[in-house]
Amino acid sequence: MSGFSFKLLASDGAARRGEITTPHGKVRTPAFMPVGTQAAVKALYPDQVKEAGADIVLANTYHLMLRPGAERIAALGGLHRFMNWQGPILTDSGGFQVMSLAKLRKVTEKGVTFQSHLDGSTHQLTPERAVVIQTLLGADIQMQLDECIASPASRAEAERAMRLSLLWAERARKACAADSPALFGIVQGNVFEDLRTESVRALTCMDFAGYAVGGLAVGEGQVLMLHVLDVTVPLLPAGKPRYLMGVGTPEDILESVARGIDMFDCVIPTRAGRHGHAYTRFGRLNLRNARHADDPGPLDAESTCPAANSFSRAYLHHLVKAGEHLGAMALSWANIAYYEGLMAGIREAISQRRFDEFRRQTLADLGRGEDLAEG
Repeated sequence: MSGFSFKLLASDGAARRGEITTPHGKVRTPAFMPVGTQAAVKALYPDQVKEAGADIVLANTYHLMLRPGAERIAALGGLHRFMNWQGPILTDSGGFQVMSLAKLRKVTEKGVTFQSHLDGSTHQLTPERAVVIQTLLGADIQMQLDECIASPASRAEAERAMRLSLLWAERARKACAADSPALFGIVQGNVFEDLRTESVRALTCMDFAGYAVGGLAVGEGQVLMLHVLDVTVPLLPAGKPRYLMGVGTPEDILESVARGIDMFDCVIPTRAGRHGHAYTRFGRLNLRNARHADDPGPLDAESTCPAANSFSRAYLHHLVKAGEHLGAMALSWANIAYYEGLMAGIREAISQRRFDEFRRQTLADLGRGEDLAEG
C-alpha cells in the first residue's frame, strides 16, 4: 500500500468526513468518482472534470484490458499519462463487465474464461491477473476480482458467489506486494443479512486497504439496498474507507452517506447528460421537454459551472433536439458539477454537524423538479 492512507476528519451520526491520501493526491470524502470507462469521462475534457470538483475518477479494467491493452498503456507511461489525468484513479476489477458484457463465459474456482464482446477473442481473468492488469494500468486504488450476480438471486446462488468472491479476495490479497497500490475487498451476499455479515467478517480478517459494498443498485430497489447497508456498514472497520459501488442517484448518495459510506461512482450524471437530462438543486430536468423552448434562464444561476450558469435552457433544448454534440457535452459537464457540488455540501454539513438537516432540505428541494415526460 505504497503512499496510501485514510484519516477521519469529522463525523455527524454515522456520516463521516475524511481524507484519502494516494500517490497522485488526496481525495476528500465523501467522494463521488466520475466514471471514465475507457480512460475518458464521456463528453468531458479532464480539465473540466477537475474544475467541476472531482478529486478522483474511475477507469474500467475490463474495457482497457481488451482495448488498447494494459501492457500497451504501461508502455506508454501508465493510465495517468495516457488519459492526461494527474489525480488519483480507481480501477474496478473487470468482474462486473465480464458477467454483463462477455459473449460467453465460464466461471470456475480458478477464475473466469470469457469471449470479448468486441471480437470474440478468448481471455482468462483470475484474481491474480486482475491485480497484475491494474498494476500495469498504474491505478492508485485497485479492486479485487469478485463474482457479480443478477438480482434477485436465490440464496443458494448468492451464497455460492459470495464464497467464491471470498476465495478470490484471499488470492488477490496474496498477489499484492508490499509496495503495490491499495487493494479494496468487496463485500457480497446479495440481500441476505447473514451472508453479508459472513463476507464482512472474512474480508476484514484479510486487512484490505478499504472495503467496498458490491452487488447493490442492480434491481433490488432503494429500500432493500439501504437495509443491506444498515446491516453491513456498521461491521466495517472505522479506520478504512467504505465504497458503495455503482451508486447512484443524489437521493441514494444522501441516504448512503447517512449510513457511513465514503465513496461512490456511477454513470448516471454523464449518461443522463447524453440523453438530454440535467441534474439541478431543484430536481432533474428533461431538456427535450417543449416547456424549455422559450426559457431564457440558465439551468442554475448559482452554479459555478459555465454549462449550468451561462447557457439558456432554450439553447440547451435546441441543442438536444437538434442532436448537437454540444448539448451532451454541456449537460454532462453541468451534471458532474452538480454531483461534485452535492458532495462538497455534504462534507461541509458533516463538519458543521448539520448533515441531517442538509439531507432533509436537499431531498425536499430535489422533489421540486419537473417530471421527465418527453416533450
